[in-house]
Amino acid sequence: MNDTDRKRFEKRLLDERARITAVLDRMNTTARSDDQQDQDGDLSLMPTHQADLGSDEQQRELETSVNQNEADTLAEINAALERLYKTPEQYGIDQRTGKPIPFARLDVVPWARYDVSGQTDAERSSEA
Repeated sequence: MNDTDRKRFEKRLLDERARITAVLDRMNTTARSDDQQDQDGDLSLMPTHQADLGSDEQQRELETSVNQNEADTLAEINAALERLYKTPEQYGIDQRTGKPIPFARLDVVPWARYDVSGQTDAERSSEA
């Protein structure tokens, strides 16, 4: 991988980190706003029907799941940037096989640690 490629992937990683950080900030601001309204006793947010309680809970669970997924992706992006800055020769190298990850994969997932088959193997071993 040459310097031009590294700079291209660095820009993609930084752009994606900024996007995810903005999403997480918005989600956290909304959650804090909702919590503050609950604490203030604003009953306009309180569901009036029992079925609404389930819908609200489901929405909170979905938001929590999205928040966790985005936070996990952010951690992977930060790890990729660290590899890129501290050991640039290791960026874009499959951590299991030591072979280069195809650029087609890095274009889609610039924080990838594995090529596609290595990712599948890593997911299988984490499920076991």
